[in-house]
Amino acid sequence: MRRLIFICLALVIPMVLSALERKSDYTYVEASDLTLIGKIHDWTPCPYHRVDTARYKGFTEKENEQVRCSAGIGVVFRTNSTRIAVCTEYGYAGFPSNTNGFSARGYDLYIRRDGKWIYAESGVSKDDGLEEPLVLIKDMDSSMKECLLYLPLYSEVKSVKIGVEDGAVIEPMENPFRHRIAVFGSSYTHGSSTSRSGMTYVAQLERNTGLHFMKLGCSGNSKLQLYFCDVLCDAHADAFLLDAFSNPTSEQIRERLFPFIEQLRSAHPGKPLIFMSTIYRESRNFNMKTDASQKDIIATSDSLMKIAVKKYPDVHYIRPVANSVDHNATVDGTHPDQYGYTIWAKSIEKPLLKILRKYGVK
Repeated sequence: MRRLIFICLALVIPMVLSALERKSDYTYVEASDLTLIGKIHDWTPCPYHRVDTARYKGFTEKENEQVRCSAGIGVVFRTNSTRIAVCTEYGYAGFPSNTNGFSARGYDLYIRRDGKWIYAESGVSKDDGLEEPLVLIKDMDSSMKECLLYLPLYSEVKSVKIGVEDGAVIEPMENPFRHRIAVFGSSYTHGSSTSRSGMTYVAQLERNTGLHFMKLGCSGNSKLQLYFCDVLCDAHADAFLLDAFSNPTSEQIRERLFPFIEQLRSAHPGKPLIFMSTIYRESRNFNMKTDASQKDIIATSDSLMKIAVKKYPDVHYIRPVANSVDHNATVDGTHPDQYGYTIWAKSIEKPLLKILRKYGVK
């Protein structure tokens, strides 16, 4: 009997302590009262939306939903708290089949050490209690820390409150990333199949280069639509990075590419427009129909971009790689896994920086 009681206590006590930890007194601050980064527009009525869908028209119902996701948005702040919690009010929480919950509806925390952003913790509340407070990290020292917290990729959030222990300091910090580079693209840019929201190729580029990337990725919907171009035209940006050929058909590329370039150039004369080819999809390996379709799309984009870089000043074309040697860096044959996105970020870093330096973006 004593042994049974001991076992029960051993199981119950950690649960009680965990509950007490969650209910501990925290001081909460709205993330938008700190410093938000990664947004193309700063004027959205909801600070965690990427596009003001009342202002920009033409989006489909799905596209409206996607641009209200907080994908690519981060918050930077200083704190000397030994614990950090997050409390979220969701507009909706995303449950994509090929993307980790930490990435789709959770949080990814980095802390700067010796000038580098170091992974600290990631997490998400339980699916049946997503709006309950989440103790993201604890048992840290009480030194002042510079924090970078990435918000969910596939969820709409209406409020994000960051909690620190009572008596601790939490304050805004200057954006640690320089310049402003707008990124538009497909599910690859949105972050599909990442296990953490800080592991998109864009976020990795940001931490690796120190440049500020403002991301507008829309899964399945980066098709060179001019209403998306309207959003980019109103962006305050020093350069544009465009994952433009991963979603449209060959016919759409032929029809839309040059009007898209001309509209964006007209709004941002002299700014570099850096287009990326789509990546090789592992689903092509044995599927002949997919292989033929992808070959056609790549041939079309290659041929038209060859014309575009000669016809239009400040238009550039680079080719990312996201495949491992063993062809295993994928989740579903279409999207890279976390390692694949690391390969992608590394593959374009040098050519991208070389182009940007010509425009004083360095």
